[in-house]
Amino acid sequence: MRHLAAALTVATAAVTLTTGAAWNPAATHTERATVTPAAALTETAWNPAATARNLAATAGKPSGDLTPIAGADRLVAALGVDPACPAKIEIGMRSDAGKPAYATMDVEVDPPLTASRSMLTSYLPPGYELGAKLLVAVPPETSEGTYELRLRTRAKTLKVPVDVVPLDKLDNGGNLALHRPVTASSQHTNANYPPCSVADGDTSSNGWAGGNGWNDATGRSWPDTVAVALGGPEQVSRVDLYTLDTERYPASRHGLRDWDVQAQVDGEWRTVAQVRGNTAGNVRSDFSPVTADAVRIVALASNGANDYTRIIEVEVR
Repeated sequence: MRHLAAALTVATAAVTLTTGAAWNPAATHTERATVTPAAALTETAWNPAATARNLAATAGKPSGDLTPIAGADRLVAALGVDPACPAKIEIGMRSDAGKPAYATMDVEVDPPLTASRSMLTSYLPPGYELGAKLLVAVPPETSEGTYELRLRTRAKTLKVPVDVVPLDKLDNGGNLALHRPVTASSQHTNANYPPCSVADGDTSSNGWAGGNGWNDATGRSWPDTVAVALGGPEQVSRVDLYTLDTERYPASRHGLRDWDVQAQVDGEWRTVAQVRGNTAGNVRSDFSPVTADAVRIVALASNGANDYTRIIEVEVR
């Protein structure tokens, strides 16, 4: 099966992405984003499973239509989250044209919400489907309610409701860390590694270096810390940690190896669990219940020569 990538893996030279822009909330036009290699490990910022794919084998008679698509029926965006970690949704378009062409889809969202791109455009052969990631930011002054995201091609419009809810009303699925404030000892600046991304609900490593996952800035220097404030006292007894783990960057070579799990109890950090010698992408730590208002990961060592801390997600239950 042939594939077209909507985003390219950063390699040894600068890569130009023509299917969308680096996020600039003030932008209202299509931009060309140039991505420069980072000193830390980089991975494509888009899920390869959602890049362009050939649908010709199952397509019927070409209609000439360009159909907008979205990865979810609706999007939930929390108020009061770190601006570096906006809500995310997969968007794209499907071609049923009779010949290759440059396909364009306009992206609109009700104000005061802002989207990371105003247009998706790319060369698209017949029978192909193209995907990309869209970020939707919620300014602090936004009122609670339902807004609308619109994906428009020349003949069709897809409308996706966007539910804006306060953080305390968010259905966190039992994960007390979801979208809560995060602080870290440092942050690598050569790519997009925001600390808040360890509490954004995305446990996949596919968006590494593209806003999904934290990388510290002090290679071979320990400890590194990342802490999640829980918004008040909560009973906790379990922490799940997801470290970098992809085919290109497996956890056994690039993931976190040794760390302590700490809970803040009565204003003091208390070690409640320890992990040593890890080579897996996900580790669950269970411990006796404590009432804490924050949870912290104290990273002590990673697998691999350059020894950075690379954490995708921290869940607290």
